[in-house]
Amino acid sequence: MIDLPTPLVTTAWLAANLGRPGLKIFDASYYLPAEKRDAEAEFAAAHIPGAHRFDIDAISDPDTDLPHMVPSPFRFEKLVGALGIGNDDAVVFYDQKGVFSAPRGWWLMQLFGHTRAAVLDGGLPHWRAEGHPTESGTPRPPTPARFTARFRPALLRGIGDLRANLDDPCEQVLDARAADRFHARAPEPRPGLRGGHIPGASNLPFNELLDGTRLLPPAQLRARFAAAGIDGSCKVVTSCGSGVSAAVLTIAMVAAGLPMGALYDGSWTEWGFATDLPAAS
Repeated sequence: MIDLPTPLVTTAWLAANLGRPGLKIFDASYYLPAEKRDAEAEFAAAHIPGAHRFDIDAISDPDTDLPHMVPSPFRFEKLVGALGIGNDDAVVFYDQKGVFSAPRGWWLMQLFGHTRAAVLDGGLPHWRAEGHPTESGTPRPPTPARFTARFRPALLRGIGDLRANLDDPCEQVLDARAADRFHARAPEPRPGLRGGHIPGASNLPFNELLDGTRLLPPAQLRARFAAAGIDGSCKVVTSCGSGVSAAVLTIAMVAAGLPMGALYDGSWTEWGFATDLPAAS
């Protein structure tokens, strides 16, 4: 069994372990429609050898209008098993930006009890910058595996939990969106979605935890979290626009040696469209 450093692996570690049995590599890239980039096409153009796609829109709940919401344990088992992931496998996620959407894949594995998962620090840009190989084309479908989920509800929050937290604040909500979106100074990328944030939430834009494409060192991460009022003494719920960059905050807390906390899956897309709920700016 592969000894997988978590929650992050370096490009050097991945290069040294590339091709080992039991190591599964996935490109979990995701783009907003306004970015006009095609994750599938970019994967076909260049990806880490042996990698397959982990589409966070596909590995989601199909019975909701909200984007890429958490699927049921049964659906997750079926979909990741079809990707060739078994319970004994080590799983590494990366994305085409650096550290943006790959942590969403990592968090989903944590949520369903598979702790042997990590994110490639720096993602594909850092991999390529160091001269590591890539390949092109669409790989053959992976050999299906049997995956058994062990759902961990403590890592997930829904709109009811956040609504209750307004009246009895017991968890600190930490929003990963840019400050202008958090304070309703810039429009949301989804048409018709109001601006602002959940009352009582704090703001820590996820890109402030990055040095280029990589996460900051643990001491600097702790300092950034401390400046946002997060020191490990209170429970934290991360949020963002639709539950993607919130996972950057979540993995960064683990990398900093802080408690992992939970993630609000619907995030501002769910809260902001619910006009019966208050919004602060």
